[in-house]
Amino acid sequence: MNILQADPAGPLRPRDGDPHAAAAGAVNAAVDGRASRWQSHREERRRELIKSARKAVHALGSEASMEDIAAAAGTSKSVFYRYFGDKAGLQQAVGEVVLNQMQRRIQEAAQSAQTPREGLYAMVSAYLQMAETSPNVYTFVTRNAPGDAESHGPIGAAGALGHFFDAISAMIALPMRSLLRATPGREAMIGYWPNAAIGLVRNAGEQWLASPDSSLKPGQEAMARQITDWLCFGVAPELQDPPVP
Repeated sequence: MNILQADPAGPLRPRDGDPHAAAAGAVNAAVDGRASRWQSHREERRRELIKSARKAVHALGSEASMEDIAAAAGTSKSVFYRYFGDKAGLQQAVGEVVLNQMQRRIQEAAQSAQTPREGLYAMVSAYLQMAETSPNVYTFVTRNAPGDAESHGPIGAAGALGHFFDAISAMIALPMRSLLRATPGREAMIGYWPNAAIGLVRNAGEQWLASPDSSLKPGQEAMARQITDWLCFGVAPELQDPPVP
């Protein structure tokens, strides 16, 4: 017997009540259910491993090996390789989580500011605060240890990092255009500024993070104010001759 029947309202479909079709549907539903549960389990396990890796790097340092990270997580190195491929893949995964959190924090800080200049300061300050919270994790997700035999190809967090700084460039462009009262004739030139500003913020911030604590090292708030002043005014005020007594 042909188990397909013509339906005037649509295409051919299994005949109602056919036991073979019903059994096949039940099997497919069971398989789909198991696949869905397995995928959910894998995603949950992956999140747990990322969280464990982040804690391990925070405690052990940005140069921690896959073996060190796995030991701190209470599992084997092969488990991390199975989920992330290599150390570059782990850096990418941790980087996506950390940098997305930083991006949300910076965006929230910018939205709460009252003026364009304060918006710049809020973003710079939030960036420095998040990076200072765990310099080891920040370094782990933004750089790749040179000559690391466990990583292959491009920098591990390059994708997440590129997306992060692209988003920040777009955000800081808004207060700067407002600050400069951009006109159509100046718009093209102002368009070069956000990426240049990101370079200044990142390089100055990372040098500040790497500097040893001393009486000469500015605090986080003072450093954020200084970077904001550089973004808005450059170094011109500091180059002016001191007033004659």
